[in-house]
Amino acid sequence: MTPGADPSSAATVPAMPDPLARLLADSRARIDRVDPVDAPAAMTAGAVLIDIRTEAQRRADGVVPGSIWYPRNCLEWRCAPGTVHRDPLVARANGFVLLLCRHGYQTSLAAAVLRDLGVTRAGDVVGGFEGWAAAGMPVEAYAPERHALQGSDGASIRDY
Repeated sequence: MTPGADPSSAATVPAMPDPLARLLADSRARIDRVDPVDAPAAMTAGAVLIDIRTEAQRRADGVVPGSIWYPRNCLEWRCAPGTVHRDPLVARANGFVLLLCRHGYQTSLAAAVLRDLGVTRAGDVVGGFEGWAAAGMPVEAYAPERHALQGSDGASIRDY
């Protein structure tokens, strides 16, 4: 998917104040947006899928197999080049950071921030987890022993 490409329909965007709509549109013009059915291929090609939903949302709705979890408040520190808490998985050369939230709005803004911080390939899953599930993509039940840690290095969220 090329930066700015938005396969979602404009009709699916809820009404929002003009400044917020402009911010969202500007953010989406700068990031890679990936349709849920194309996300597994991106992951196979090396993309890192990062789920930024709350633990409560992940418990209730399930998780995407192969994703890693950073709470939204840790995202920049785990992804930005040069931070001491950067996840080695994200740090690999030419890595594609693909974000997933509940609806796909929060991640559009967060991916644009990651671009500003120097992550050269950052994007999101169109429609978020709801789009993923609606497309019939795989979901597994949340299991604290497997899903409560964030990042590929096993650092606990309490480490921040």
